[in-house]
Amino acid sequence: MISALRSNASKSSYIAASGYSAFSNGISCSEYNSVIFIFSLSDDQSSIFSFYRDVKRLGRKTRIGGAQREKLWTIFDYVWNTISSRKLTTWPSVFSSLHANSAPAIKYQNIIIDEAQDISVSELKFVARLVGDKTDGLFFAGDLGQRIFRQPFSWKSLGVDVRGRSNTLKINYRTSHQIRQQADRLLPKEISDLDENEESRKATISLFNSLPPQILVVDDFDDETSIISDWINQQISGGVPVSEIGIFVRSEDELPRAKAAIIDAGQNPFKITDKFEENTSAISFGTMHLAKGLEFRSVAVMACDEDILPQQERLERVTDASDLAEVYETERHLLYVACTRAREHLLVTGVEPGSEFLEDLEN
Repeated sequence: MISALRSNASKSSYIAASGYSAFSNGISCSEYNSVIFIFSLSDDQSSIFSFYRDVKRLGRKTRIGGAQREKLWTIFDYVWNTISSRKLTTWPSVFSSLHANSAPAIKYQNIIIDEAQDISVSELKFVARLVGDKTDGLFFAGDLGQRIFRQPFSWKSLGVDVRGRSNTLKINYRTSHQIRQQADRLLPKEISDLDENEESRKATISLFNSLPPQILVVDDFDDETSIISDWINQQISGGVPVSEIGIFVRSEDELPRAKAAIIDAGQNPFKITDKFEENTSAISFGTMHLAKGLEFRSVAVMACDEDILPQQERLERVTDASDLAEVYETERHLLYVACTRAREHLLVTGVEPGSEFLEDLEN
């Protein structure tokens, strides 16, 4: 939203006088998304400004001092006022309101949170308050290697300290040994969060075997369509039901390529959406983000091209070195998530020269 509002905001004489124009869209969007939107837990602009003025921008490489923050705050304030005037809100604001107004009246003995690697600051504060001071009231399950929606932050700073109280599960029930082992090459052998909790993938085992994944870099789009089409028919001939076959791509822009391959195979395509509708008679296709939580006997991850994974648009928006590292990390995690939706059969394709991540996946 901040980028979309910039042109309107720049028309304001107050905005122009503030010196905001000295900052690029990239810097302002990065600062808003990575600091204010994530960590400010109030709808009151004065308290948000006080937070932003004093907060330590941990991990941020680009230095922004007090005077610069005051200038940037002009546009941030404009964003908040615009959201309010349009009677809109944000998810952090929703959970902040629940935390302040509803949580005191709602009490639970125990809460289980799955996919905890993608919990937000406001969500964590909300659920923590629901169990009060009970030391064993929260149970988290998650995988740091599958963090694709949220930036990391310190849980300890919010009063949730899991250091010395966590365990790494070592048995993989979904994915074959061969697929899991190859997908793990996309990630470090050990992953740490900002509270120095360490997650190791050493000694992880799967309960069954399969053929090794296929990783192919092809000449052009038509070649990829033909290969995916043939692969789909091979899976069906091998006894895999069409509803147990999934095709995943990086973003909405690549969905037509997946759909074309399914139609070329003579099958009906079923688009995966966030409504999670049941599919029993077609081949599922969707984005890597929507692959989370799903599993199929056979999965093809296609369109892993050089300018698509990592996504070129995200790279071009980067203005801070820490943001660049974050982009590369989450893009790797996306490919990891997509690959590990496969139980028995995995095919990964890209058009020449292919994503740089494919080399890591192979070697």
